[in-house]
Amino acid sequence: MAASRLYLDWNATAPLHPAARDAMLRALDLFGNPNSVHGEGRATRAAIEAARRQVAIIAGAEPSHVVFTSGATEAANMVLTPEFRMGRTPLAIGHLYVSAIEHPALREGGRFPKDRVSEIPVTFDGVVDLAALEALLAGHDKATGLPMVAIMLANNETGIIQPARAAADIVQAHGGIFVVDAVQAAGRVPVDINGIGADFLIVSSHKIGGPKGAGALVSRGEVLMPKPLIHGGGQEKGHRSGTENSLALIGFGAAAAAAVAEFETRNVAIGALRDRLESGMRLAAPDVIIHGAEQSRVPNTCFFTLPGLKAETGQIAFDLEGVALSAGSACSAGKLGESHVLVAMGRDPQLGALRISLGFATTDEEIDRAISVFAKIAGRRKPAGVAA
Repeated sequence: MAASRLYLDWNATAPLHPAARDAMLRALDLFGNPNSVHGEGRATRAAIEAARRQVAIIAGAEPSHVVFTSGATEAANMVLTPEFRMGRTPLAIGHLYVSAIEHPALREGGRFPKDRVSEIPVTFDGVVDLAALEALLAGHDKATGLPMVAIMLANNETGIIQPARAAADIVQAHGGIFVVDAVQAAGRVPVDINGIGADFLIVSSHKIGGPKGAGALVSRGEVLMPKPLIHGGGQEKGHRSGTENSLALIGFGAAAAAAVAEFETRNVAIGALRDRLESGMRLAAPDVIIHGAEQSRVPNTCFFTLPGLKAETGQIAFDLEGVALSAGSACSAGKLGESHVLVAMGRDPQLGALRISLGFATTDEEIDRAISVFAKIAGRRKPAGVAA
């Protein structure tokens, strides 16, 4: 009998958490439009507001500061804009500074013209270069408007936790707006918008065990807000029009609540599994390079290079053995190619890298199997100097 598939690509998307599934099944009976004033509409509205409170907790924010979107990409495009308002007063943002290791959803610059977007370099260790950030903001032309800085809390490929609090201090000293992508961090490390010092956080449903098609832009207050991306009926307090996707949002909320409730036990267990996986990989192939191993990382992520094995070849080899993993980020319409994160870190992009990411349902037996498959694939490599 063929072995079942082994899923090790949780950073791309997490399987639906049982709590989210149960909440969504119950929500199927909530057919009322949440913007209607009758009983059916109020019932749906109450469920959405409960989900808003659940998502607020995972971000350390107030429920009234959570704007629901269709996902993290929409949230990024919503907040990365030159046009803001401080209450009713227009506020110009002159330039966007985004780290070189950001997810494409942020690296593209949202609604900023390309000539008003600059990259913040990272160190060889994969950490945002704070001295470079300071220099960039010191040279910012204030006559064009305020600076905006966007940095992720945890990198989606390496899992390395970024110095967001230190970056916030620099941004605040220069009067800027600070946006933090917490998509890979939420549920894996403590996230508190005020403690981080972020003006805005971006979170995603399907990364924490909720359904796809839901995300949120979380703000520190309600006075400073971007110009809406989607106009229409004025839902979400006018920040994001369109009838809310109640089913997805309810699942999102349930997944967030589960992540909070299970936070400590879940992440201790996952971290132990990741460490055992990496120990087994080093025993099977002592030359394996685990990127970011010396840095603080989220507990579920292992980004590695196996010398002599191209990333694309490796991904296919693992898939043929029944193991699903990624060659870097899986959010670029299935594209394979060099990792922009490795390039930003000054590593040889031709090496390529594979990403294993674990989740709440990963087991000891699955780690044993992953190590066995890794050892099998590592043993097939051509000796150095022999053409592949």
